[in-house]
Amino acid sequence: MRIRRIFRPSPAARLRLPLAAASGLGLFVLLVSAAVPRDLFGPARPLPLLATPAGEVRVLDGETLRLGERVLRLHALRVPERGAATCRDPAGRTVDCAAAAAAALASLVAGRDVACRVQGEDRHGRAIGTCEAGGVELNASLVAAGWALADGGAAPALAALEGAARQGGRGAWASAVPAPETWRRGL
Repeated sequence: MRIRRIFRPSPAARLRLPLAAASGLGLFVLLVSAAVPRDLFGPARPLPLLATPAGEVRVLDGETLRLGERVLRLHALRVPERGAATCRDPAGRTVDCAAAAAAALASLVAGRDVACRVQGEDRHGRAIGTCEAGGVELNASLVAAGWALADGGAAPALAALEGAARQGGRGAWASAVPAPETWRRGL
């Protein structure tokens, strides 16, 4: 006698599991291909270089330059807004810290060609980069002179220069009100 099954799966039911697995895998591949950038595993592009002759360089503030038609903010620096902090100059006069930082930057670029490695853009569309004028790196020089702070994500070398400027009482570290530490919090 033959045993007869009453509840045998239909032929369509037998195909549901493999069909669902294939559909799920296809959807996963589609989502991953849309979410992963196309150049994720491609070669790294070299950072663009902005080279500007001395006559086309303008200092806009203590951390921003106009290089011809392009505006560039120095990478990993923090300088207060104009009027937000006061410092004392070497003669003991009270000056705006932002103006003193701009003057220090202006003296670094005065009469020199400027070359900058662009590392990206900020939220205002300005280029962000590390610049050099006459063989002197501007970002590091401003931090070492005490007129700028190394931003939170800065290279360890900038943080070390900031520590030396703080201990030496250079620039804003000599007498800034409010203290330069508050510049990181945006005053």
